[in-house]
Amino acid sequence: MAAAWAVHLYTMSGVAFALLTVVAVIEGDTVRALWLGLVAMVIDGTDGMLARQVRVKEVVPWFDGALLDNIVDYLTYAFTPMVLLWSAGYLGEGTWAQVLAIVPLVASAFQFCRTDAKTEDHLFTGFPSYWNILAFYVVVMDLGLTAVTALLLVCTVLVFVPVGYVYPSRTGTLQGLTLLLTTIWLVAYAVLLAQLPDPSPIWLSVSLVYVAYYVVLSIYLTLQRRRSVAAAAPVGA
Repeated sequence: MAAAWAVHLYTMSGVAFALLTVVAVIEGDTVRALWLGLVAMVIDGTDGMLARQVRVKEVVPWFDGALLDNIVDYLTYAFTPMVLLWSAGYLGEGTWAQVLAIVPLVASAFQFCRTDAKTEDHLFTGFPSYWNILAFYVVVMDLGLTAVTALLLVCTVLVFVPVGYVYPSRTGTLQGLTLLLTTIWLVAYAVLLAQLPDPSPIWLSVSLVYVAYYVVLSIYLTLQRRRSVAAAAPVGA
């Protein structure tokens, strides 16, 4: 029982880091906000594995850990990154900036409420609201308004496109390689933040290679699943 609640409290700590991120943004410390975002990602990437190890669903069946996880994820992966981008001026000014921040949040609210947001074969359905990662690259690469606008709108549309995206800690295909590369990516994230405002092109390339790997594997698994469904369909159906 104690171990199960310790895991739930570990997940809940993400709410605290979300608030601390907003505080950092208000104080104009974008880099500190991104460091806090890294901590939130590490928590999110490990709490599920811990929950399965201590069997939280069996020990505390009346407490919905999945709902808790969604609440925390919405705050850390969607809400706080949009606050960061808006506050730091990456979304422009005035009404347009507010609309540009709101659109991804609405799309993510829709996605987090889908019953099929995570498939049985452990893929995310549609772009998995990685706005925190997008915000990281916007800051590290110091992207302009046109590029930021394009990225936000394209990713918003991708939320509704039925492509399956890799769930690093659960997708079975190449999971060992994926976890290794994810760890390297997290290291690259930390190194690049430490190097700001002059990040190394080498570490940035290492980081982007992982993004390319993630996208390619996600598309491959989506096509593989569609072929399997088509093959299993009755002839003439």
